[in-house]
Amino acid sequence: MESFDRLCPDGPAWHVDWTGVTHAFPWVRRLAGVPQDAVHHAEGDVAVHTRMAAEALAALPEWRARPRADRVRLFAAVLLHDAAKPYCTQTGADGRITAHGHSRRGDLLVRRILWEAGAPIAWREHVAALVRHHQVPFWGLERPLDELRRIAYRVSLLASNEDLAVLATADILGRICSDAPEVRENIALYREFCAAEQCLTAPREFPSAHARFQFFRTPGRDPSYAAYDDTRMTVTVLSGLPGAGKDSWIAAHRPELPVVSLDAIRRERGVDPGAPQGAVVAAAQEAARARLRQGEPFVWNATNVSRQLRDQCTGLIAAYRGRVELIALEAPPAVLHHRNTSREHAVPRSAVERMLRRWEAPDPTEGHEVRWVDTAD
Repeated sequence: MESFDRLCPDGPAWHVDWTGVTHAFPWVRRLAGVPQDAVHHAEGDVAVHTRMAAEALAALPEWRARPRADRVRLFAAVLLHDAAKPYCTQTGADGRITAHGHSRRGDLLVRRILWEAGAPIAWREHVAALVRHHQVPFWGLERPLDELRRIAYRVSLLASNEDLAVLATADILGRICSDAPEVRENIALYREFCAAEQCLTAPREFPSAHARFQFFRTPGRDPSYAAYDDTRMTVTVLSGLPGAGKDSWIAAHRPELPVVSLDAIRRERGVDPGAPQGAVVAAAQEAARARLRQGEPFVWNATNVSRQLRDQCTGLIAAYRGRVELIALEAPPAVLHHRNTSREHAVPRSAVERMLRRWEAPDPTEGHEVRWVDTAD
């Protein structure tokens, strides 16, 4: 975190110290030599493009006018926006170079980089959301309205669509490509769309938490529709890597509630954490169904590190008219490792590493209430 602040350009020169950037960040050094499609990136490899994008950002009047804290965060985003390209770039049989999926993989990679750097959770998730969606202003208006709304609203809840437009502007100015003027026009239109949808500079507002939850679960729903809240019970769904403190959090905050625990089911059945988990998940879902049928509040205790895994829980809860309280627990890497290795049933390092590679922090689109909790203390 200190490195981003130290290297962020400042007036009056607004100079990007690229030598300092490459020395400070190993993931920037990995960009050197990674090829790009010459049609859209005639400037050269990913490192050259990233440097040009950083310099373009530093020259933007709208970026210079921001408070310094905002400038530092956007500077981090521009340095990180293509960080996953070394892992996604391929050259086809026809010689064409592609980097499909680098935005989504960048989200995962950026989360880990900033977590290991000690970034505050909200700051980290703001940058990760910008990286995940950094190409949206280029092509967003070509997508169906319902899809574009969901993306723009999600960005507004996690970060800022104005920040996204600034990042996209720096990205396109950091390229040598024939369609740059068209792309810049698309970015301006995306700004106008977000302003009209009331999500450009502030989070999109919904009539209620239930209306927000149902909007992101129901294709074609009017975002202004005040959905009737027919929920019968609240289910607390935990998300966190091994050692994040899930059992301790339950003991401190939900001691009165029954718990559906995947760890407990594994131990009962003798299933290793690194083995296939299908039977364990099925048993947990059946135990959850039994409580949901009765309209009984409970805690669902699992790692739930990916959205796909969480959707299995939240979808089942929603089907039984449950209210989803999603608690995302985490701790710094050293704390997490110490807790995991110190407990009786430690999760193998290889299994933790696999979880880290697909770790997606829960976001406000996934539940009625979503909270991030740092358990380091």
